[in-house]
Amino acid sequence: MYNLKDKVAIVTGAARRRGIGRAIALRLASEGANLVLMDICQKRSDLQGALGEELKELAEEIKARGRQVVAVEGDVGAREDVERMVGETIRRFGQVDILVNNAGIGGPMVTVVQTSEEDWDRVMRVNAKGTFLCSQAVAKEMIRLGRGGKIVNIASQAGKRGFVFEGAYCASKFAVVGLTQVMAIELARYKINVNTVCPGTVDTEAIDQLFLQLSKYSKSEETPQQIRDRIIREQVPLRRIEKPEDVANLVVWLASSEADYMTGESINITGGQTMD
Repeated sequence: MYNLKDKVAIVTGAARRRGIGRAIALRLASEGANLVLMDICQKRSDLQGALGEELKELAEEIKARGRQVVAVEGDVGAREDVERMVGETIRRFGQVDILVNNAGIGGPMVTVVQTSEEDWDRVMRVNAKGTFLCSQAVAKEMIRLGRGGKIVNIASQAGKRGFVFEGAYCASKFAVVGLTQVMAIELARYKINVNTVCPGTVDTEAIDQLFLQLSKYSKSEETPQQIRDRIIREQVPLRRIEKPEDVANLVVWLASSEADYMTGESINITGGQTMD
């Protein structure tokens, strides 16, 4: 549908088998893009890593589709890892056209009063600082190359409205929305478009963990599956859980030439769960 033939796209947080990043990477590859994939591959208690095998599997699947791919182990919150990833992209392909800042983590289900400084810093480091570091490094190359480009950030409906027990996560995603607007203004002169996608309740491993945590707070002793069913029934007008592929469809459009006049936007894709 969208011709991205021979474009070079970086996708962070790409490894998880049921993840949004994986769906985005596969959809970009199906549109002809070559991929650079980045994720945490060694076990890190603070970053929930050990995704090496899943990253390799994804890389092999993309190769099987006839596209070139580079898999890079790294932490988006570490400048040296980000610069190494971008450097590898330029060495391998000589260009970078698309960046998808998908890497992100959740926080503990606690009130703001109960949130530890350590948990706050951990969430902000990956979700907000990681988006900043990757965008900064890639934008410098896009400017140098003079080809323009597309930066697509993955935030959340939690970047549009507050959710109880998710203070650090909401703050980090609101930060991504604000950063998107600033970068869109600053980078427009270089023909670099910057937009954000705000998913809702997506069928991923992360949402499984959210429902598990919510079940611990349920006064009616609901199971995680019952909470999931109730939220979809009561809060999502389209009455189904969101798929990673739903998010990928919007990301690929924003990465294509059909979205050349779209910049600075933070677009909900929530099945109607959030409409602001």
